[in-house]
Amino acid sequence: MTEKPDAPALIALDWGTSSLRGYLMDAGGRVLDRRSSAHGIQSLPVPGIPGFEQAFADLCGAWLKTHGKLPAVAGGMVGSAQGWAEAPYVPCPADTGSLAGKAVAVESASGVRVLIAPGVIFDPPDAVPDVMRGEEIQISGALADHPHLAGRACVALPGTHSKWVQVTDGRIARFATYMTGELFAVLSRHSILGRLMLDDAAASPADRSAAEAAFAAGVRTARDGLAGDLSHQIFAVRTLGLTRRLPPEVLKDYLSGLLIGNELVSGLARMRDTLAGDTPLLLIGDAALCRRYVRALDLLGTVPAALLDNTAPRGLFQFAVEAGLVTSPVSSDRSDMP
Repeated sequence: MTEKPDAPALIALDWGTSSLRGYLMDAGGRVLDRRSSAHGIQSLPVPGIPGFEQAFADLCGAWLKTHGKLPAVAGGMVGSAQGWAEAPYVPCPADTGSLAGKAVAVESASGVRVLIAPGVIFDPPDAVPDVMRGEEIQISGALADHPHLAGRACVALPGTHSKWVQVTDGRIARFATYMTGELFAVLSRHSILGRLMLDDAAASPADRSAAEAAFAAGVRTARDGLAGDLSHQIFAVRTLGLTRRLPPEVLKDYLSGLLIGNELVSGLARMRDTLAGDTPLLLIGDAALCRRYVRALDLLGTVPAALLDNTAPRGLFQFAVEAGLVTSPVSSDRSDMP
């Protein structure tokens, strides 16, 4: 039986390390309602499987009470070895169909069967392996909304562990991970660099133009550096602060530009090595962070083809379609999106 277009047909869960986001969706992929909690896999209400059960019930209980036992899908770290159930990695090349084919199901205490998406592994014989878990769902959603990019594209997903992904013929062909966000957090909070820096709250709005200039200087340093310069460039954050060539309130911005710039220099070089020169670059992630990447890319002479925020709901919907849980998919090219 085909669901009414506006009737709830699916619960989609984007379940990461530090947060849980739930979406109530209709048979056309439209989000009818959304809820979130801080119960990521490392902050469950109680340890172990009971914690996953309780987090799921707390987030989705009202939906299930109102609409019955809807099918449910989940993506992200919930499928890791520390998750509700481990969904082993699918090798490249991978698409939403191969993810659905290797999905793992858990029967929740509420009687709802939750289908968990696996991650993706890139494991070439001549290079070190790389993995992703959660980003593959975001990529699926982006390509569903922008099918004109599915033939050939480079997708960058800025974050704690940034991903640079080559998409060919609608499949994840290869990718590389950069620990840019985690390096920034460790260096600014737990290294000697942080002793010279001010908390974000201590910086005044009047400092923003200086902060923008410091960020740009960091990007240019990365752009103009030599191979192997990164650790030397990082130490310069300290010396620039000690000599007062940069004030304390903008040292974080300089470090951010330095780390993002190094990621972009490498990511763009990989893109040029494996893809044609006119390959579009797509950014997916937090809007504020992506805008920072756009500024850095501009300094490197590159303009992204599109800038997308949260594509996980659409990706989870596509995963549910491929798994046969939803029977009324909608195909739309939202290429007019900014």
